Amino acid sequence: MTMRAIQGALIISSCIQIIIGYSQLWGVCSRFFSPLGMVPVIALAGFGLFERGFPVIGKCVEIGLPMLVLFVALSQYLKHVQVRHFPILERFSVLISIALLWVYAHILTVSGAYKHSSLLTQVNCCTDRANLITTASWISIPYPLQWGAPTFSADHSFGMMSAVLVSLIESTGAFMAAARLASATPPPPFVLSRGIGWQGIGLLFDGLFGTVSGSTVSVENVGLLGSTRIGSRRVIQISAGFMIFFSILGRFGALFASIPFTLFAAIYCVLFGYVGAVGLSFMQFTNMNSMRNLFIIGISLFLGISIPEYFFQFTISAQHSPAHTRAGWFNDLINTIFSSPPTVGFIISVVLDNTLEVRNRAKDRGMPWWARFRTFRGDSRNEEFYNLPFNLNRFFPPS
Repeated sequence: MTMRAIQGALIISSCIQIIIGYSQLWGVCSRFFSPLGMVPVIALAGFGLFERGFPVIGKCVEIGLPMLVLFVALSQYLKHVQVRHFPILERFSVLISIALLWVYAHILTVSGAYKHSSLLTQVNCCTDRANLITTASWISIPYPLQWGAPTFSADHSFGMMSAVLVSLIESTGAFMAAARLASATPPPPFVLSRGIGWQGIGLLFDGLFGTVSGSTVSVENVGLLGSTRIGSRRVIQISAGFMIFFSILGRFGALFASIPFTLFAAIYCVLFGYVGAVGLSFMQFTNMNSMRNLFIIGISLFLGISIPEYFFQFTISAQHSPAHTRAGWFNDLINTIFSSPPTVGFIISVVLDNTLEVRNRAKDRGMPWWARFRTFRGDSRNEEFYNLPFNLNRFFPPS
């Protein structure tokens, strides 16, 4: 019943992103964006995930800290090591680091190093503690409505819609960061809307196939662009093929699911840092000698971290979220939106940037640099970066 309810909520909420995206409504809203307003959004898309970094490493330091050191060494200090003129350590630093530390963690697990440890330590340090590899089926083909017909509820749908709105803003920041790390032009409004629309279609498929959670932009993959220097869409297409392959062959999928999350947390320290730094780099297009700009960025960044932390701490101490009324949909809306650092930073920065001493501030806000990217044909490079493959542009023409 839970799975069917989640499916229904995902299907309903996917319509929000599809409509906002393909109606170009999000592109119209992006007219209010500026480099100044995007600084907190992009920065908090990375820095706002700090709890998934070293706090997780601290739960299993013996594998998390070596993973962090090895990844930094391979991706930064040894990145110039080449094999046949190919920077193999820079390109494959993530795979090499995970493979080595995964084997190390498995040796510790099978040798009984965590046999008498606490449950928390075992969860964070052991490989395949849930016996996924031995219990998973070899072949399992996902199919639509495998949990039964989805059920639709207003409360569940409103709760999922609030998550979709948060995803909308976080994805916009991640789009901007991905473009900058890939040395592309900032996405024009049409491209932003198109991306949100496709994300809604992905969410619709999530609901039909019963994937438990929805789809959104992977912030760690955006950071990986900066680490590997690979911005090719062909790589993403091949990776998607691998994901489909592993979803059908259950044992292979379980093999990757057996990796301790602590290893990923070590990588997140670098990848999320890349994304956060990209957000700060947008300040170069603004006038940081302006007290107005300093105020907007400062308060947006601070409250973008402080308000979600308040919601988190309040929930732990009171055993319920700050918004705790009889209207469940309202509670979900408020608690979800204000628990997201990029969303809080977006609301504060965009509102202040468009209402506080706006007259004659275009240059301070970075608008002269930003203006030529506000239309698809405003920069000749947009067509190279944002044309769809397989001649799909005829179905989704730039507007």
